Amino acid sequence: MNFNNKTFWITGAASGMGRSVAVEISKSKARLVISDRDAAGLIETASIIKSNGSEVISEVLDMSDNTSINLTARKVLQEVVKIDGLYQFAGISQRSLVVDTPIENDRKIMEINFFGVIALAKAVLPSMIAQGGGQMAVTSSLVGKFGFPYRSAYSASKHALHGYFESLMAENEKHNIRVSILIPGRIQTNISKFALDKEGREYGKMDAGQANGITAEKAARQICRGLRREKKEVLVGGKELLMLYIRRFLPSLYYKLAVNLKPT
Repeated sequence: MNFNNKTFWITGAASGMGRSVAVEISKSKARLVISDRDAAGLIETASIIKSNGSEVISEVLDMSDNTSINLTARKVLQEVVKIDGLYQFAGISQRSLVVDTPIENDRKIMEINFFGVIALAKAVLPSMIAQGGGQMAVTSSLVGKFGFPYRSAYSASKHALHGYFESLMAENEKHNIRVSILIPGRIQTNISKFALDKEGREYGKMDAGQANGITAEKAARQICRGLRREKKEVLVGGKELLMLYIRRFLPSLYYKLAVNLKPT
């Protein structure tokens, strides 16, 4: 994937990795469609993109609202005609034990992290096939590869993305649809601040481990490098990524660590 003079739709672009990836791509003089539920944050992101010499269209979008997703997709496709890459970063996390989490919270997390993501992919996929191909990227997590305390529904929603988009990729290779699943570890973003606690309220603080993670800007550089290479999975982060290899090659050690490690 060459970003120059191409069109990309990036969700979750008002802050964090979504904003940083949008800004990184905008250095290549691309055309960007950015969306998020945070209108003020979108304005800030759009300003940076324009200062880098790229075109930008902003669309306020709630990923829990299927009707809004379809209407926005229709509007964007009418305006830009061709989308070379759909990169999805919007999502919500969790900080609560299974025993304390009401099913309504589980459903909300799945609605945003899974159903919202696949709804937008479904809305864009036919046009990508018709134009001869395109690239999709979705944001999973380290805990999209294994379970972890206080992240049950969040982990489940990210596991689901792997199964869904690996299937989408296998079905559409003949149509030149490329899929990258992004697997970030600890990144300095606001995701833990906006995570749902057991009452369904915002958690309101950044986890200590996350605060010591890599910056969103460094994460964006890692992500864009992986997207350029069209890697099927893009690992993003620092030494915490070792947990992936521990889970794969030393599962008994992983189970001990999952029980005893501090989840924050």
